[in-house]
Amino acid sequence: MELKRPQVDVGLFTNNIDAMKAFYGDNLGLEFESIMPVGGGFKQHRYIANGSIIKLMESRDPLPRRHPGGYETLMIATNRVTQPEAINDPDGNTIELVPPGRDEVTQLAVRLGVSDVELFGEFYTKAAGAVAIGHNRYKIGETIFGCFRHPLARRQKPAPLGGLAEVVKAMAALGIRYVTLQVNNCDAAFKEMTAGGAAVCAEPATFNNVVKVAFVRDPDGNFIELAQRPPT
Repeated sequence: MELKRPQVDVGLFTNNIDAMKAFYGDNLGLEFESIMPVGGGFKQHRYIANGSIIKLMESRDPLPRRHPGGYETLMIATNRVTQPEAINDPDGNTIELVPPGRDEVTQLAVRLGVSDVELFGEFYTKAAGAVAIGHNRYKIGETIFGCFRHPLARRQKPAPLGGLAEVVKAMAALGIRYVTLQVNNCDAAFKEMTAGGAAVCAEPATFNNVVKVAFVRDPDGNFIELAQRPPT
């Protein structure tokens, strides 16, 4: 996987945008970048965390609760702590602050509850080109993905969706719902991931005449976005 930027982005959906902005901006001290209209009653509020973008997806309509498993915990390396500290954001998402370098986390780490940890190891290495670093943990660029067996997680074989608007509606539920890989070539990355076992969600398409994006899903149906921005 040829990444444009080695930091993976993380997307969370919320109905509680003011409190969430205060938590990520004021409490955690993350730098606000911009607001991006998404359409369909959604706005994306973007905060920078060690090179990654934390995307707070504000929903106009009430969101359902998230399903068990999937993207469970977001770990952020920060000099603000000397020992790991687990806290909840206003929506109840688990955010763990860790000293830089603790458990090899120098940037961000995402923990997933999955149906089969061995299957996910194969998926990350084959489909995403991740590097195994031991203990069911894998590195994509600088970002770490860790898997643990969740008793309620289930494998899924979802059908492709019709376009980006349908993907956003399908993702829309409270919690951490997707990650984004910034790539040099969206078409090539999409082919590489689907050849490696990712399920097709939405084929590459241009959004807002600026960014080319595609979506795939992992073995449990969790969403992964591939995004290609024009050269700067």
